[in-house]
Amino acid sequence: MQNGDSDDISRNAARDAIVEQGKKMDSIGWREWYEALAKPAWTPEPSTIGLIWQILYPIILVTFGYVFVQTIRGRIPWKVAVPFAVNLVANIFFTPIQFGLRNLPLAAIDILVVWITIPVMMWLVWRHSRWIAIAQIPYLIWVSIATVLQLSITAWNL
Repeated sequence: MQNGDSDDISRNAARDAIVEQGKKMDSIGWREWYEALAKPAWTPEPSTIGLIWQILYPIILVTFGYVFVQTIRGRIPWKVAVPFAVNLVANIFFTPIQFGLRNLPLAAIDILVVWITIPVMMWLVWRHSRWIAIAQIPYLIWVSIATVLQLSITAWNL
């Protein structure tokens, strides 16, 4: 087997695993699963959670995009962009972990990574672009609430 063949096999296996996970999310009824979990009385409705993320994602897109572009241009050091990248990856993986794998402890760890990286991002980017740091405040507030919610759900459903 040539090197290219093993790379193709690895990519195909990864793709197949992602597709299967997506099918699992759809076929088993993630909404029913989530509704059946013990949750605090103050848990927002799923539609409210979705609305909040619809507001935050454009802020994330613009601010993270700005940081990455300025880093590539050499105007912001790479060490500033690293927590933004870690945050983005952790944010992207939360939904597949929570609703695909249905792994509450791993989802709790994931959201803690998201939460911890936000103030780090704000602190590191402050001297380079204060508006980027300030723009993270709504994200930090929401992720703080979401982190307490996730930790509560995890503790109550172990």
